[in-house]
Amino acid sequence: MLEFETIFFVFVLAAFLGLEIITKVPPTLHTPLMSGSNAISGVTIVGAILCMQDSYGAWAQVLGFLAVIFATVNCFGGFQVTDRMLAMFASKKKKKEA
Repeated sequence: MLEFETIFFVFVLAAFLGLEIITKVPPTLHTPLMSGSNAISGVTIVGAILCMQDSYGAWAQVLGFLAVIFATVNCFGGFQVTDRMLAMFASKKKKKEA
């Protein structure tokens, strides 16, 4: 098993790398990229459901349940924002039909 220092180093490195990448993304691409990353929250939901198994204990079940709730809200909200953004770019003819 990895030691705490190694895991913490990878976490800090990932945080700084993510911050540097996000700050370099132009505003026109930021929202489509974020809506795509919200789809990745589906993987979080699957992992959280696996954590809720009885063999991991009560704390894992509580944290897994909370993770399922938060990731579901994140997925739903992300797709709602994406839908609203796509509606902004729809032609006026399509808006009248809908």
